[in-house]
Amino acid sequence: MNHNTSPPAVASRLTRRIANGLMRWVQNVSSWLSVQDLHNYLDKQAADDSGDVYRFNAGFRDKWVADRAKSVEPGSRVLDIGAGTAPYKGLFAHCKYETQDFAQYEGYKGAEGQYAKIDHVSDITAIPVPDESFDVILCTEVLEHVPYPIESLKEMIRITKRGGRLFITAPLGSGLHQEPYHFYGGYTDHWYRKFLTEFGCDVVSIEPNHGFFAHLAQECVRFESTYDQHKNLHERHGKQLLNLMGNLLPRYLYKIDKAILIKEFTVGFHVEARCRPVQSGQS
Repeated sequence: MNHNTSPPAVASRLTRRIANGLMRWVQNVSSWLSVQDLHNYLDKQAADDSGDVYRFNAGFRDKWVADRAKSVEPGSRVLDIGAGTAPYKGLFAHCKYETQDFAQYEGYKGAEGQYAKIDHVSDITAIPVPDESFDVILCTEVLEHVPYPIESLKEMIRITKRGGRLFITAPLGSGLHQEPYHFYGGYTDHWYRKFLTEFGCDVVSIEPNHGFFAHLAQECVRFESTYDQHKNLHERHGKQLLNLMGNLLPRYLYKIDKAILIKEFTVGFHVEARCRPVQSGQS
């Protein structure tokens, strides 16, 4: 008799198959329960103000500019450098608001709109106005798009009145956009301090636009915005992954960012500076 086919041997193999099957089932159930527990936890802990999660970058910048605009004296002459669509024009309705741009980017479309009326069409390093022409310079999300940012900053300061103010924002880290006019990954707070002070300004404030966890939340949202490019990779898990990456994790991470700010990975800095007034004895 072949011992491999004896009743005890057959029973033994059957027992092992059942045992292995049960083990796999337990593992699958445990894994599913862990994932469900994680989803339930994230859903419970996630921030309620989910609207801020999906546009905190631009939203926080908009609020910062609005706050600065309120502090500008009525009638002040303001130049919006790299104005593009001039999204902040209305905030300076109480001022003499002017725009500058090189006006050569042809990618504006859809939500971006079209160029606003540009008063000074020029290179950012050679704006055709006299020294000390403006009370306020506004320059938002522009410096990453200019080949010579140090020279650009120096030009901004040249045309700002002594005692005048500069409001500047730029990313610290961002994906490619407005190509081919995207030359730098971003600017640190140390960059602003070095060159603003070298060119005759005092730094009033440098504020990070949120921290690491909000930045991570922003990149999770990109999973959803790029989903059509990679949806074939996720098999039957696409719907759950979309909920995890596009909804639960961003809200949860945004809530953590409110509790602990890790500014080294901020999406960018918001900077206010003031041109030093003429000292007695100086021309």
